[in-house]
Amino acid sequence: MDKWQRRTAYYLLMLTGVMLVYAVIYDYGMSVYESEPETFLHSLQVVVETFTTTGFGSDAPWQTPEMNLLVIIMDTTGVFLIFMALPVLFFPLMEDILSTTVPASVDDDLSDHVVVCTYTARADAVIDELDAWGVDSVILEPDRETAVELHEDGYDVINADPESTEDLEDAGIERARALVADVSDQVDASIVLAAGEVGGEDLQIVSVVEDPDSVSYHRLAGADEVLSPRPLLGRGLASKVTTGLSTELGDAIEIGDDFEIAELPIHRQSELVGKTLADSSIRERAGVNVIGAWFEGEFRSPPEPDAVLDSGTVLLVTGREDQLQRLKELTLSSVREFRRGETIVVGYGQVGSSVAEQLDEAGSSYSVIDRERTSGVDVVGDALDPEVLHAAGLADARTVVLTLPDDTTTEFATLVIRDESPETEVVARVTESGSIQKMYRAGADYVLSLASVSGRMIASTILEDEEVLSLDQQVDVIRTEATVLVGQTLEEAQVRKRTGCTVVGVERDGTLVTDVGPSFRIEQGDELIVAGTDQGTNRFRELCC
Repeated sequence: MDKWQRRTAYYLLMLTGVMLVYAVIYDYGMSVYESEPETFLHSLQVVVETFTTTGFGSDAPWQTPEMNLLVIIMDTTGVFLIFMALPVLFFPLMEDILSTTVPASVDDDLSDHVVVCTYTARADAVIDELDAWGVDSVILEPDRETAVELHEDGYDVINADPESTEDLEDAGIERARALVADVSDQVDASIVLAAGEVGGEDLQIVSVVEDPDSVSYHRLAGADEVLSPRPLLGRGLASKVTTGLSTELGDAIEIGDDFEIAELPIHRQSELVGKTLADSSIRERAGVNVIGAWFEGEFRSPPEPDAVLDSGTVLLVTGREDQLQRLKELTLSSVREFRRGETIVVGYGQVGSSVAEQLDEAGSSYSVIDRERTSGVDVVGDALDPEVLHAAGLADARTVVLTLPDDTTTEFATLVIRDESPETEVVARVTESGSIQKMYRAGADYVLSLASVSGRMIASTILEDEEVLSLDQQVDVIRTEATVLVGQTLEEAQVRKRTGCTVVGVERDGTLVTDVGPSFRIEQGDELIVAGTDQGTNRFRELCC
């Protein structure tokens, strides 16, 4: 029985009871005060007429004040009950009639799709990644109001319980390529068990856990892949610190002999800060090819020549190791002071402890602030309190890494740090992708979203059969033959203009050619190495392959 049915039953039960009580009182009053005894059925008829305002029959008028007062009270009660019926019964009924109907099952011809259980902050990132690769997805959402909102927003969603084998069958689980369980550690385990019971033989079951200690239980339940995004997020934040403390290049992806693609963040007090991409002369000074850049969390490929480089701008570049090394030196601070406690980690949960672990491995000194006194915490207190920050060494800190679980608190902490120590770099995590821009406005230098990193991690796991090299920030590097472009120069093909991608190299007869300027002509059998966003590489495949 749904909410509207329960309301209707309770209302009718109350209405019947009130009418019967008034009928008894009316019958008594007519006998005692009016000296006109009536049958109980007649008294009940008068009460119904009074409540429905259809008249009082032959009993009116009444001679005694007691009976007139009783009728007045009955009139008031009837009107009240009628008006109460509108919000309790009529309005919900009309809302149900006029509201959007969410499908309870998927079309029978839908196959090779991904079932996402349920809608969370990570779901958008997962779905965007899958859409970029042309993979269908359907959200299985048990909350009806949420399902209605998603359906109205254009999502493929069904209103069903992901722990139910019947509802999973309605989601076409036996025809799906993968299922993503992302609710909570315990519920995810239940979903995995249900999916294992009704899913097809080729179904890939991916479970997302908050607590890394739960991984073994989910594998025991039958998950093919168990992902724990928070430690990965911590490593990503730590890498931005360690790469800024060393002239070593750090992580890069090799796409050919002595030819790599890498992300390099521009740090505060770098000589590149404040210059446009054209004025920076990066190409001339380092020899690298800038194929994209993140400006306050927004990826642009290719970046405009007049785009201004700032602290926190992350360059996506290709080149030889020595060329990337030269650019790395340009992105670092021109004034390099190394001192103890130069990094402060705020928050010592899963993300914060992962950051600390990476800093330990890199040999970087740091201090930790947390509200709770536990092993590994140096300063106990609220990071929104300037005195606590200074007790951790803010005055001498080069970088503060914010790993707080609440985005609003993280934003305020950024404002406090920026006010107390304007030259200190702020590297932060946020939970929601929508908080990224606010963090940059607050003064953060580099921001990673748990939702984006998690979504990328999940999608990369599902799309593991694709020939793709994945970077942290939704950039793909693909190798493919572009038969449509054979005989054209890169200038004639207009790859960047049409797809937003960059051809960074061409493998021809077993040899990697990296000097691919506008006049480079594509020949039969050439394998192009193309870098761009998921959407861009997908467009490249559609238009050029």
